[in-house]
Amino acid sequence: MDELIDIVDANGNPTGESELKSVIHKKGLYHNTAHIWFYTKKGEVLLSQRSAEKVICPLMWDVSVAGHIDSGETIKQGAIRETQEEISLNISETDLAKIGVFECFQSYDNGINDNELHNTFICELKVPLSELIPQKGEVEALKIVTFDEFNQLIENIGNNGNHFVPSNKEYYQFVLQKIIETIN
Repeated sequence: MDELIDIVDANGNPTGESELKSVIHKKGLYHNTAHIWFYTKKGEVLLSQRSAEKVICPLMWDVSVAGHIDSGETIKQGAIRETQEEISLNISETDLAKIGVFECFQSYDNGINDNELHNTFICELKVPLSELIPQKGEVEALKIVTFDEFNQLIENIGNNGNHFVPSNKEYYQFVLQKIIETIN
């Protein structure tokens, strides 16, 4: 879907302009995304496998929920909408704990120049995996891994059958540490 997205500067400050996602990716304009990492009190993390239809990193496992912030939305409104769309889970703003904003500036062979600011949240998953419904075209599959399994995937990044996006190792380590701090 080619939604309208607000443009920001390299520091995340709104420019007051909006553009279609396809144009933003073609021109390499800075924009916001939301990443929501779901965890359980039992020491588990929800992972989402990117759809085979995705242009960037198809079938790779990654963040529980992620998506672009639509024009006029707050970051938290976008996070809530994306969670409902991608895994059919309703959450509220108070469920979201922001752990940081991370630059992800990458260019791909297919012509996409992706300059995203990942507004990253952690959120407790309070329902069983069986209640989550992956969105066709966005999410291929969902799974829950223990903290130990997640850490092993991170440690073997780039050498784990392309399980995770290799460029994000430090990001994954930071997220896991913040989740562990939250439940301890």
